[in-house]
Amino acid sequence: MEKEAGPDAAGMRLEDPWHEASAAGWGEPDGLRAVPAEERWSRPEEQGGLSAAEIYLEVQRSPAFREVRRSYRRFVTPAAAAFLLWYLAYVIAATTAHDLMARPVVGALNVAMVAGLGQFLTTFLLTWAYVRHARLHRDRAALELRWETQEMTRGAEL
Repeated sequence: MEKEAGPDAAGMRLEDPWHEASAAGWGEPDGLRAVPAEERWSRPEEQGGLSAAEIYLEVQRSPAFREVRRSYRRFVTPAAAAFLLWYLAYVIAATTAHDLMARPVVGALNVAMVAGLGQFLTTFLLTWAYVRHARLHRDRAALELRWETQEMTRGAEL
């Protein structure tokens, strides 16, 4: 049976490192960490009477949500820019540098084919790097936000 995280006596929520993703083999636990309510939400005393839309807006304004988005952007923006530059360089070279692209590398394999296959390899490597980054830097925080949001919306429905 999985251990559920809950609030402790000081009003703090303990993050359980063995969440669903860890149980599925994603990520490694790094111990329990207490997260004060004021770090999670900007208005914790007003959570009781909020509608679902207000709860989601409150979560969106929270420092935890902003950190998840910041971590996402720190990885995706440079990775997407680097991949697009690599792709454009390949397309430009293929259309303008015919002699370079036709140069044989090994046997019938030329520079154009190696670069084209490199596009596929780059796609797989980038996908692997994205999944790894998400698992190590964002999944736990995102699951924590999701758990808190669901808990708050359930409380608003009652």
